[in-house]
Amino acid sequence: MKKRYQNGFFLFGIVVLAVMVTQLDFKEVWSGLCRAGYWFFAVIVLWAFLYVFNTATWYIIIRSGTEEKPPIKFWWLYKITVSGFALNYATPGGLMGGEPYRVMSLSPHIGAERASSSVILYAMTHIFSHFLFWLLSVALYLITEPLNVFIGILLTLVTAFCLLGVWFFLKGYRKGIAVSVMNLLKRLPGISRWAKGFVEKHQEQLTTVDKQIAALHRQNKRTFVSAVLLELSCRIVSSLEIMFVLLVLMPDVDFVQCVLILAFTSLFANMLFFMPLQLGGREGGFLMSTAGLAMSASAGIFVALIVRLRELIWTAIGLLLIKLERK
Repeated sequence: MKKRYQNGFFLFGIVVLAVMVTQLDFKEVWSGLCRAGYWFFAVIVLWAFLYVFNTATWYIIIRSGTEEKPPIKFWWLYKITVSGFALNYATPGGLMGGEPYRVMSLSPHIGAERASSSVILYAMTHIFSHFLFWLLSVALYLITEPLNVFIGILLTLVTAFCLLGVWFFLKGYRKGIAVSVMNLLKRLPGISRWAKGFVEKHQEQLTTVDKQIAALHRQNKRTFVSAVLLELSCRIVSSLEIMFVLLVLMPDVDFVQCVLILAFTSLFANMLFFMPLQLGGREGGFLMSTAGLAMSASAGIFVALIVRLRELIWTAIGLLLIKLERK
């Protein structure tokens, strides 16, 4: 990647991160850290492990579909993965920051079109795993928690939404998704003119990317299943973060409840994808999900604070890793 682009990503992320830090109540932060104690460090270390799942998913996608294995080292890709997620956290709209960075970092090694298809395919797999995780959580709730009319209606709507998402992504895996997304953008006010010009200029490249995505899904089902299972496992294991934090408040916390809290919170926060670091959405999700499981509001606030601090720390780490580029 050219140095000026690298510096641009870095400076943009630092500015947004600084704005996010100024929104914190430092007295409340210090009180929360003192209360969490060593469990806060356990949360930080946990995410170093979880990013290995994400990197492994992207790694097998890059290396599949071709006999000639690209010269990509796993730990270099780990660095790019962490930095990509850091930019996604700090960017309104989520995927507008990290994915271009990943494509530009990977392109010199395997070419722009193949880098684009691998990044799009990884992003699809990452989002697809969320829909599967939410469906799994609906089943867990039905098995472990009492039902009422309101909850029954809510779970029905969530199930319908997730099944629609699964259908959309399975269709995208079979036929590709790049051209379909750009055609959708052509109909949106404000960016339709830009999207039409982009499609006209890059029609051949977009078609090639879609062909590569469809070919990988069609020819290598094992890679597809492995990638989805890795990302789904990452979602489930990340529930340990909530469990670690709640252990400070309630030593008998149930892991299944932690999975349900994460599922509902992530669903609610992703509905507010346009906000940097999902400010407000994640906190509201924790409050509602803990209340729905008969936990106190203070538990939801405490979990939200520790998770927010973890996100800020790993965002800062990811941005610093952008500058750690070997010549």
